[in-house]
Formats: sequence, C-alpha cells, structure tokens
Amino acid sequence: MPKSNNPEREQRILDAAVDLFIRYGYDKTAVSDIARDAGVSQGGIYLHFDSKDDLLERLLVREMKVFADSWLARVEADPEGGRIAGMYKNMLYALSSSAFMAALFKQDRRIFGSYMRKPDSFFRRFAGDDMPSPRYQFVSMMQAAGAIRQDIDPTIITHIMNMLAFGLVGMDDVVPEADIPPLDDLIEGIATIMDRALTPEGGGSSETGKAILRQIFDASSQQFDQMQHSEPE
Repeated sequence: MPKSNNPEREQRILDAAVDLFIRYGYDKTAVSDIARDAGVSQGGIYLHFDSKDDLLERLLVREMKVFADSWLARVEADPEGGRIAGMYKNMLYALSSSAFMAALFKQDRRIFGSYMRKPDSFFRRFAGDDMPSPRYQFVSMMQAAGAIRQDIDPTIITHIMNMLAFGLVGMDDVVPEADIPPLDDLIEGIATIMDRALTPEGGGSSETGKAILRQIFDASSQQFDQMQHSEPE
C-alpha cells in the first residue's frame, strides 16, 4: 500500500519508471535514475514504494488497467466491437499502442530481466493462479451466447488468439522490418480471418459480446486489485 498520499507524485514516478524500463530494461535502471527523471529525491521514491520490485509490480497493475480501459473504450465505440473479430481487432490496437504492454504480453526478458526469475515475481504468481484466463472465460461465454462457433474447443481458440497476438508484438524480433506489412493492415487482416473462422451464421449480437466483455473486465480488475493488495510488505 502507498506510504504517502500524493497521487500526482506517485504517477510521476511510475511514468518515469515505465520510460526507463522500456529504454534500458529493469536491471539497468536504478532507483536513482527513476528519481532523477521523476524530479524527486531517491528517498521520495520510498515514500510510495518499498523497493524497485514493488514499484515494478505496481506499474504492471497500472499498465494492465490502462490497457483494459483502452481496449474496452475502443470496443464500446465500435458498433461491431462486441463480435469476436471486433473484440480481437480492438484488443490488438490497444496492445500495439503500448510498448510496455507488448513487452509484458511476451514477457520480454530484455525489459524485465532478473525480475522474471524471482520465485515470487508477479509473472509466477499470476501463472500460478488456478482460475481460467480472462480470455478463455470470454471465449467460453461468447460460445455459450452463440457469438462464437461452438464446434471448436475454447482452449484451442484461446491458444490461437494468444499465438496471433504474440506474433504481432514479437515478429519484429525474427523478421526484418522491411518484410513486415503496415500495422493497420495486419490488424485488419487478422480480424477478417478471425471473423471468417469463428463467427457463426447470423454473426451473433454485438451488444451481447460487449456485455460479456464488461463482465470479464470487472472480474479481472478485482483480481488484479487483490493480487496487488496481497503482496508481502
């Protein structure tokens, strides 16, 4: 929990940290670097965070919430956003707009470094949760509502969706930049493929899909809050 009730300073610290972690990685970023870029003393960091690990974990929660809010806002603004293709397309746009979230999604060791090897890291705590992933829950609920084909195992659909998203944010590691099509073309192409592969006859209700997505997001937000509050002091 925060030790100081100064939200503006806390956000400045997190803003500085996310830029430095993306630029230099977690291991090469010192608390003093974050303090300098945030315009606070090094002691000021510890008025809000117990350690650099604590700072990173609070940043992870913040950025996931920002990502979820961006995704949901895009879906709500899109008349077709509640259909599987619209949902996935808007997720990819939200994911690709954040370098930190792209690194988080593929668990980029260049960014998160030695933190990923810690036995109590955020990644291992989250992976150790026995609850189905939010994306699996969404696919299952969409199938039950008749908005996704029901003749394909939801585990397979979820895995394929993860593979496509990982490829979108990780392909530049293995494919020359000149060979990668424009981002918008890729996302729209993936959405078209998802639509043709997974949308049942009749297309399903976009509003039903949006309601399901809101429900999943509300549950995920509560889960992340619980994870954050349960961290050891």
